[in-house]
Amino acid sequence: MPSLTQLLASHGTVLVLDAASTCVQVGLLRPGAPAAWRQTNEEAGTGIFSGTESVLKEAGRKLEDVGAFVFCEGPGSMLGTRTIAMALRTWQVLTPRPAFAYQSLALAGRLAWTLAPRGFTVIADARRATWHVQSVGADGALASLQRVAAGEVPAGELLTPENFRAWAPPPRPAAPCSYDLAKILPALGDGNFFRSVEAPDAFQHEAPEYKKWSAQVHSAATATPR
Repeated sequence: MPSLTQLLASHGTVLVLDAASTCVQVGLLRPGAPAAWRQTNEEAGTGIFSGTESVLKEAGRKLEDVGAFVFCEGPGSMLGTRTIAMALRTWQVLTPRPAFAYQSLALAGRLAWTLAPRGFTVIADARRATWHVQSVGADGALASLQRVAAGEVPAGELLTPENFRAWAPPPRPAAPCSYDLAKILPALGDGNFFRSVEAPDAFQHEAPEYKKWSAQVHSAATATPR
């Protein structure tokens, strides 16, 4: 997986899109130039487009000038992440170019560790009494993202990214940590946090399962007796 430095060197102008939290974040990154960022509390279907228009205008660029897309695949708002995926797939049809995904809790954990190296766990509500869990080792190493029941969240310090929606209180007190990409991305260094994806989509721990539906005409013979 490439680092952000490698992405900029290979693709020049990079558009970053993130709607994992209630704050939609859009950034335009270019080698040797200041990054342009926009943050908005508009819903994702509006915020990602108004933010993209703003950063491109500030940089004097057009969407066609973007060499690669970088986006958050989750965890976080499923609606926000899927809205971004839909936009990226459309833009890739108009002008083919690569897309790279990253995970929200990994980036939040990296910044928190950079500010104060130690072991801890970053969590986010996964609903149905489960939690997304990103463990960070004392050496800064990131474990694989997991989803566990509330009672199985690892012991030790808990953090949760700011502006992430939660439908239940955490299993035990969790301190907020920054999810400001304008601060996080410069702190990544040469870390490999970005994964090339053919078709942008929202992250899921397991592939969805579908049950086969068999059509059956209702009649007296198929009616359930009372």
